[in-house]
Amino acid sequence: MEHPKRNSFTGSIGFVLAAAGSAVGLGNIWRFPYLAAKDGGGLFLVMYILLALTFGFTLLITEVAIGRKTKQSPLTAYDKIKKGWKPLGVIACIVPIIIMPYYCVIGGWVVKYFLVFLTGEGVQAAEDGYFTGYITSTWEPIVLLIVFLGITAFVVFKGVDKGIESTSRIIMPLLLLLILGISIFSLTLKNTDAQGVTRTGLDGLKIYLIPNLEGLTAKGFFTVLMDAMGQLFYSLSVAMGIMIAYGSYVKDDANLAKSINQIEIFDTVVAFLAGVMIIPAVYTFMGTDGLQASGPSLMFVSLPKVFAAMGPVGNLIGCLFFAMVLFAAMTSSVSIMEAIVASFMDQFHMSRVKAAAIETVIALIGGLIVCFGYNIWYFDLTLPNGTVGQILDVMDYISNNALMPVVAIGTCILIGWIVKPKFIIDEVQKNGEKFGRRGLYVILVRFIVPILLFVLLLKSFGIVTFI
Repeated sequence: MEHPKRNSFTGSIGFVLAAAGSAVGLGNIWRFPYLAAKDGGGLFLVMYILLALTFGFTLLITEVAIGRKTKQSPLTAYDKIKKGWKPLGVIACIVPIIIMPYYCVIGGWVVKYFLVFLTGEGVQAAEDGYFTGYITSTWEPIVLLIVFLGITAFVVFKGVDKGIESTSRIIMPLLLLLILGISIFSLTLKNTDAQGVTRTGLDGLKIYLIPNLEGLTAKGFFTVLMDAMGQLFYSLSVAMGIMIAYGSYVKDDANLAKSINQIEIFDTVVAFLAGVMIIPAVYTFMGTDGLQASGPSLMFVSLPKVFAAMGPVGNLIGCLFFAMVLFAAMTSSVSIMEAIVASFMDQFHMSRVKAAAIETVIALIGGLIVCFGYNIWYFDLTLPNGTVGQILDVMDYISNNALMPVVAIGTCILIGWIVKPKFIIDEVQKNGEKFGRRGLYVILVRFIVPILLFVLLLKSFGIVTFI
């Protein structure tokens, strides 16, 4: 049963900006540049773009079409497509519930660094041990978690058109301008180190763009493929209910295939520019050693050192950079929360305000547990994929590495083999629009995408170790 008060995006541009805002998150900024540097630059980029046009397109258009066809959120959509498939919807709803608390904690870290650079204290953030000292402190991370969660909840409380769409229309162009501006600045950098070696931003750009095929083996090629696919999978906001929820707000007369292409272009351009912004800057001041960092250590440890090395202008660049990161984190956290809120509304027929209030409390409790994982509840746990982590890493592993591939594989089986690809194709073409990659879509959703996802799942469980 469709919720009587379901709102919708006012138009295609609003949907594209909101969905692109969801896809453009911390992963684009702190993982894409590291993988590109590690995997031979241009080779990784070519692989990523090819996968975006095939693998990414298949998953994105499937989820958005499911949402628009059923007019339901992830928790209820799968059962509406085929009776008995409710458990897949439950897992798809659990994923954002697990992600939301730790994403807001990291969002609080971004707020902290933005404020540090905004107040002209950026040099402090470059000191050794600053980041560790901050995240292991007791109260400040909790206060800033509440600030970040509060802003996210405020946008979701306001609804789809007045909250999510209106915010995306302002934030996404700003984000693009900031990332473009910092990228251009990054290419103008020049630095001579203590050994008298001069490096420039353009040298770093060459490392990023020119494919390094030296010593490339079949195993190495497969590693690049899996890295690019993993990055794309986690970057596009698929398999976490978001695109189904957002798809349910898309009007029936919108051109789905065109919108999906625009979302992919936006996401890929931002990921590419994140590399242009980060790799030349890090290389100029830290050499190739600096390119070994990814995740929080890249953003909160390496980059503040780079900004400090830039001299007086570094504080301004750092402030603009963390403003941009804050925008990216905010649009993603809003979409994660919306997937949960929409599910509560559709399943329990409750109001948006009540559903959003319940999820805010759940996220706050989870966020507190994550914060305490760095001090009073600290532990080290080796995960099946070989990484060592705390509570945040365990939650990230369960949601991203275990549950998300399961949701995506289940979706491919349901659409590819149970209700058949025609279910999605008819939805995409219902207004007479052309589905350009229709034949390819059928092959991808039935065979190629589920097989690739299964290999990704085995890799994350440590079962496939040869890649």
